[in-house]
Amino acid sequence: MAELSNNKIKHIAVMRLSAMGDVAMTVPVLRAFVKQYPTVKLTVISRPFFKPFFDGIPNLEFFSFDEKQRHKGFPGLLRLFGDVKKLKIDAFADLHNVLRSKIVSLLFALSGKKRATVDKGREGKKELTRAENKIFKQLPTMFERHAKVFSALGFPLDLSHPVFPEKAVLNADILEIIGNQNEKLIGIAPFAQYNSKVYPLDLMQDVIAKLAENPMYKILLFGGGKKEIEILDSLTEPFENVINMAGKIKFQQELQLISNLDVMLSMDSGNAHIAAMLGVKVVTLWGATHPYAGFLPFNQSLENALTSDRNQYPKLPTSVYGNKVVEGYENAMRTILPQQVVDKVKEQLS
Repeated sequence: MAELSNNKIKHIAVMRLSAMGDVAMTVPVLRAFVKQYPTVKLTVISRPFFKPFFDGIPNLEFFSFDEKQRHKGFPGLLRLFGDVKKLKIDAFADLHNVLRSKIVSLLFALSGKKRATVDKGREGKKELTRAENKIFKQLPTMFERHAKVFSALGFPLDLSHPVFPEKAVLNADILEIIGNQNEKLIGIAPFAQYNSKVYPLDLMQDVIAKLAENPMYKILLFGGGKKEIEILDSLTEPFENVINMAGKIKFQQELQLISNLDVMLSMDSGNAHIAAMLGVKVVTLWGATHPYAGFLPFNQSLENALTSDRNQYPKLPTSVYGNKVVEGYENAMRTILPQQVVDKVKEQLS
């Protein structure tokens, strides 16, 4: 796509603070932007932890949001505006649409800069997740919603020819843990923020056992936190070709390793979006949530999203984020059979 020659905007500030999966979902859109508009500079405002997501993207700089000190509270947002304004920003893209980003966006508007804010489609999501009179249809994806923000600033985006980074070269620390790379690498991230999005542990054990039967598969488990690490350790015990990666490598190394996976099996969670932004095939499992809400990982087929049975559980999806518990729906994910999951993973490897 040719650049718009009449657009005077040469530097756009882009704000998205959290959560991990949501920040990861901005990456493919920003990669498309810098490819299609190579003379326009981007400055991404986000939490410092997420900086590695944006490493290597040309013409993009990262600005760390200091939530605990410099940019804390309303006075901090005024300082944030002043800090970013010094970078000679021409326009502001709010990809978060929360109170903090709205305040910064307003300050840029008052200073005469063009701004645009993401429409999260809250009304459509209510219609999709309500129990009565549900409207069960595919909503625009978050990637399409992000692209609309840039279009409103005068930069229409084509997301149909995605750009992904090269697979990272794995360093000695990682290779010491996973060994040689003759096998197919399968990543499994069995956790999510809310229990209603987590595949039952006994069924996940069954999935891992079935995959581990093939000695040409190496299965790498991802997670974080003491409790999750203990659970992952228990899942690895019977198998030589299943390795718990949680707590063993730094976040940047984890991204490097994920970029080398042949497939990632994940819940509706941040790991799915991280793998997708790196160009990895992703199989996702959906409980209380559903890909129709717009959170299917980037450039992935809807066929690779295994959803709980709506014939048995007609109120699904009951939530956009998985934070609403509906009585009687605790076992909805048990309708996704382990063999289905195994077959779908193997299909991606063939």
